[in-house]
Order: sequence, then C-alpha cells, then structure tokens
Amino acid sequence: MDELKFVALDGEDLAIVSAHLQDAVLKVSDVIYRPQEKRLVLALNRFDWESAQADRPEYRRRRAALRFERVLSCKCRNVQQRGKDAVLNLLAVEFTPTDTPSGAVTLTFSGDSALRVEVECLEAELADLGPVWTTACCPMHLDAEPSTPPAATLSR
Repeated sequence: MDELKFVALDGEDLAIVSAHLQDAVLKVSDVIYRPQEKRLVLALNRFDWESAQADRPEYRRRRAALRFERVLSCKCRNVQQRGKDAVLNLLAVEFTPTDTPSGAVTLTFSGDSALRVEVECLEAELADLGPVWTTACCPMHLDAEPSTPPAATLSR
C-alpha cells in the first residue's frame, strides 16, 4: 500500500483524515505545540484500516504525522502534560466552525481526554512517515464488533 498524504481544508476533508486516524496511539510527548509558529504537530502510530479490510486482512500500524497550521490556542482535558509517557488512543478528529473561516478542532481520545485546537482557518495535513509493522490484533470497541471506519471515507 502507498503511504497516505492528505490535506484537510474543511470539515469533510477532516472527516476522511479522522477515519484513517481512528484508533491511532501516541504518547503525550508526541504532541508538539509551537505557539510562536501557530503550529501543532502530533506523531502517531496509526492503525492501517485499509490493510485490515483487504481480501487477506493484515493488521499493521504505520508511523504518521498530523499537522495543524494557523493555530491560535491549544487546550487539553484530562491530559497530564507532565506524564510524557502516557499513551493516548485517538478516537476522532472533528472540526466545528465558529466565525468562518475560523473554528475549533477537537481531538477526542479514550478515557475522556481531548485536545481543543482553535484555528484561524482549517489547514491540516496527515502524512505517513514510512515505518510499518505488523500488530497481533485489530482495535475493538466495547459497543461494537471490530472498529470499521465508513467505507466511503477510505477512498483516495
């Protein structure tokens, strides 16, 4: 499979990015906020949903980066900045417009943790960084069978 690279400039674009990042894991230390540069970067290990849904399913993770530009602020809920080795499990990334084109991006993690990123306008990029490795299982959620992002969002 080719490496992913997406640019998100609106809520629909970000929904596709969110589908590819469902069940990605990262450490708190992998969240880098640069207020002077108006940038937020997250280094993640994303679950490769496309390979898991292939004719011969293969469970893999890929190293990826999610970058937001034009960031005005970044606030966290239930994320301890001193707990750098704490692992966060990303569930969804959503954009809520406020005063167009500005808005808020919410990154929701398991355990009632979240990041709220206020942006001048939505300008995000998801890019695979190269390393790929197999994993023994497919992520599952208590209220469902193995997690499956909507098929329509997995097209390129």
